[in-house]
Amino acid sequence: MERVFNFSAGPAVIDESVLQKAASELMSYPGKGMSVLEMSHRTSMFMDIYNQAVSLLRDVMDIPETHEVLFLHGGATMQFSAVPLNLMHGHNVADYLDTGNFAHLAAEEAKKYGTVNIVASSRADNYTNIPDLSAVSFTPNADYVHITTNNTIYGTRFVSLPDTGDVPLVADASSNILSEPMDVRRFGVIYAGAQKNIGPAGVAVLLVRRDLLGKANPICPKVLDWALQAKNESMVNTPNTFAIYMIKLVCEWMLQNGGVSDFHARNREKANLLYDYLDSSKLFKNPVQPEYRSLMNVVFVTGDEAKDDAFCKFCAQNGIVNIKGHRNVGGMRASIYNAMPLAGVQKLVETMARFEKQV
Repeated sequence: MERVFNFSAGPAVIDESVLQKAASELMSYPGKGMSVLEMSHRTSMFMDIYNQAVSLLRDVMDIPETHEVLFLHGGATMQFSAVPLNLMHGHNVADYLDTGNFAHLAAEEAKKYGTVNIVASSRADNYTNIPDLSAVSFTPNADYVHITTNNTIYGTRFVSLPDTGDVPLVADASSNILSEPMDVRRFGVIYAGAQKNIGPAGVAVLLVRRDLLGKANPICPKVLDWALQAKNESMVNTPNTFAIYMIKLVCEWMLQNGGVSDFHARNREKANLLYDYLDSSKLFKNPVQPEYRSLMNVVFVTGDEAKDDAFCKFCAQNGIVNIKGHRNVGGMRASIYNAMPLAGVQKLVETMARFEKQV
């Protein structure tokens, strides 16, 4: 069967060359006589892979030495708990910006460990925008400020960062990490589930400023204690060795193809192609305020649930899969991460145009 164009929000498309290299090395990693899947995480052979993954990710993201790089279990959702457990150590207060489903869930989890101030929210607008940051009043004695840089479900993104002064800025960047330049120096913490741009599901990347380590709440489980994980090179327990290996391959692929800046240009081209069609269409509409539109997750609707369903079936018949929108929103969603080629978006636009002519 031919490969389809997979627009899933995650686990998501991985570049074919990365998959081919993983397949070629699956039975026997070069010079080792065994699969990565069989390697003990405590051996030098795997530690070589681990250290390469860390080094390559540093190169791709320009991560300064002020920040530790960790590969952890539990996806971004586990970090919803780990963030307050590691950072709510001063006044036991944090500011959260509620700009989508996962931002909301992160705030709800943090409330278990301290006081959470929702300093801005677009929930009343069905998350179709990002609140005006110039109007946000941050809590002066907050231990940190938390944002979700891209809204996977509702298709919005931060186009600028809040100025939090000396208060550490924490970001869940799961669905736009590696897709555009990020000045890591602006953040105290960046965390991301891997299953969108970094690699396969099963590992989360966490970048944490080293001066924020070592102050975890006494009740913090050891697997969530960033300082302990840093001391043990992400190996307080057995890490997801294969996913870390895949991160290495993805970073190699990105560096071979121009790095983050070049991927950002390609992502803008893909997104503009799709949004331009949506803005001209009489059938399909994008509900997001244009200035906040995501480059990674493009949501759209017809306004008729039956037509939405018919379109999703039409796509499946034409080699386009996982285009159905999240259950909270309905309609359709095209996730156009780094590994989605321009040809996939072109095929989607052509398919939309054909469907529009038929209805």
